[in-house]
Amino acid sequence: MTSATQRRAYGAERAPYARRSPAPARARTAAAPYAFLVPAAVLFALFFALPIGYAIWLSFRKVHVSGLGLGAGARNEVWAGLENYTDALKDPELLDGALRVLGYGCIVVPLMLGLALLFALMLDTERVRLTSFSRLAIFLPYAVPGVVAALLWGFLYLPDVSPFYYVLDALHLPQPDLLDGGALYGALANIAVWGGTGFNMIVIYTSLRAIPAEVYEAAKLDGATPFQIAVRIKIPMVAPSLVLTFFFSIIATLQVFSEPTTLKPLTNSVNTSWSPLMKVYQDAFGKGDIYAAAAEAVLIALATLVLSFGFLRAANRRNKQEATR
Repeated sequence: MTSATQRRAYGAERAPYARRSPAPARARTAAAPYAFLVPAAVLFALFFALPIGYAIWLSFRKVHVSGLGLGAGARNEVWAGLENYTDALKDPELLDGALRVLGYGCIVVPLMLGLALLFALMLDTERVRLTSFSRLAIFLPYAVPGVVAALLWGFLYLPDVSPFYYVLDALHLPQPDLLDGGALYGALANIAVWGGTGFNMIVIYTSLRAIPAEVYEAAKLDGATPFQIAVRIKIPMVAPSLVLTFFFSIIATLQVFSEPTTLKPLTNSVNTSWSPLMKVYQDAFGKGDIYAAAAEAVLIALATLVLSFGFLRAANRRNKQEATR
């Protein structure tokens, strides 16, 4: 074999190693994922991180008025420290709104998740018919905007225009005022349950469909009834979905705003500070005190974080304890 042939053979053996990409090309390939993240990061910073940071900054400020507050330099923005937070925690309207939302949540969350779980279990049975239509019918109210849903139910609650009151009057039955007193909590909870059950049902139903069929077949061979399968197999296996829906429901309950705001013109039982977010809106745009409103908004956000992550931590601890048994 000649030296040239030997060189070609040696070069052919080394060819795969000689075709390595240059360093700049490898660097561009490594940076490609980060380039795709740039638009999302920019949007997150502009429309989420910066507004939160600005609200926190405003919560530590206030307006100092000199004299009568007239003329240039009479109103100056100064550092307030924790004054806005202490005032918010002492505000009876904010505390009363938090208690009202707590009572509202005690009705909404158990009822909504209970119905969602019930519907999901019913749709997951073998004998059910028109499954696709039933799923769509249960989920459809979630697609209705909250303001539209509140207006729809608000007019159904009004005695003068509601068809239900005409039926009750024709049957000589009592006509309760659903927009006054304790019944108002049930009226508001009904709107939230009607609109949110479908979404939670889809989440739970998707988890049920992911359970292997062999699990059900083994339970049937052991003589388990459909009710026993649902209670002892399906519900424990969809526990993570129940935790997730409960987490979302807590956040939605603490941020209730559109339903009471929409029903406010229809009744005198809903004031401008019925919920904490309504109090924030009233202080910011009704009274023009954006500094107090920012502090109240930060407190609501902190309460939401504490309750949500506290529940998640308790759920994770329970799952670990069950896994070690």
